[in-house]
Amino acid sequence: MKNEEILKKNRFDISDCKETMKAVVTTGNGGYEKLDYRDVPVPTLGPGEVLIQVLAAGVNNTEINTRLGWYSSKVTTSTTSLDSEEKEKKAAEESADGGWNKATPFPFIQGTDCCGRVVAAFSENDKKLINKRVLVRPCMRSQGWDSLENIWMASDFDGAFAQFVKVPAEEVFPVDCDWSDSELGTIPCAYGTAENMIHRAKVKKGDRVLIAGASGGVGSAAVQLAKRRGATVIAIAGKTKLEKLLEIGADKVISRDDDVLEILGEKSVNVVVDNVAGANFPRMIKALKRGGKFVSSGAIAGPLVELDMRDFYLKDLTLIGCTAWDEPVFPNLISYIEKGEIKPLLAKTFTLENIVEAQKEFALKKHVGKFVLVPDHQ
Repeated sequence: MKNEEILKKNRFDISDCKETMKAVVTTGNGGYEKLDYRDVPVPTLGPGEVLIQVLAAGVNNTEINTRLGWYSSKVTTSTTSLDSEEKEKKAAEESADGGWNKATPFPFIQGTDCCGRVVAAFSENDKKLINKRVLVRPCMRSQGWDSLENIWMASDFDGAFAQFVKVPAEEVFPVDCDWSDSELGTIPCAYGTAENMIHRAKVKKGDRVLIAGASGGVGSAAVQLAKRRGATVIAIAGKTKLEKLLEIGADKVISRDDDVLEILGEKSVNVVVDNVAGANFPRMIKALKRGGKFVSSGAIAGPLVELDMRDFYLKDLTLIGCTAWDEPVFPNLISYIEKGEIKPLLAKTFTLENIVEAQKEFALKKHVGKFVLVPDHQ
């Protein structure tokens, strides 16, 4: 079913929009009790903004980490160590600043991923977007492309865990494909983050790329995106997920319980894509060839790592931190989708109302790909 057929199937008339909508409001740092599914006002548009009817919203580590206050510099443990409500509440109490040394704007609506339909626009010039199915670029370079300063939908302002969301029109990208709404809902955060790392590391044909945490949303996206550039991809994940990684393009798979250096040897890869960090960080560094690049946008196994500076400077390594997305990243993703060069990895869908069930199952880490929440528009 092509894009225009999908949209025609469920046209939305803005005159039918009520004054309130259903949303999940995150009320503060803490456990699942901080997720409140309730009625809130439909967003009011300002200059340059459009209103989007949310069709699907992906579930990400970042929403859970933000709720728990894991981004606080006071928290030094892995995200997986916060695997019970008791531990979650304790971590939240210890991280009053919530974010990386700044307060999180509670209460607010999370939801970093948005596939939706534009239903209203403030400016006449943006009305051409109305009724188009779109993806929203969640990482926004708030001071222009010459500055790395950035803001994120669902961290700095209300996101897509709602029936409607308002965003700047310039951050909205129409997409024409036969994917379902839920499949498109897997893309923005995970694939954008992965593409940004692959782009910054300048991965090219012939490179050997080692990807840690390859079964997660970002990791599985990185496998596909590195392969599309012609790289040889070595993927690390849990034993039960290795076969799936071979199916999506990995050339070699390694169990996370095995010793990477024992299997690959030192100076064996050109690029490491690692959102895991923790105790295996020194091995990843030693696996890099002279002139290699280590690129990261996360640290789920623990933010504090051990680095022998001699490995760093004697091998002329480059360490690349990635949060702000570069300008080509999101347009690239739209083109890859429309050309059929990547595919979605939709693990499971849940109704928005069942967000707690979704996040609990997400925390088990038994899936490959992404969970997606679907709002009820009845």
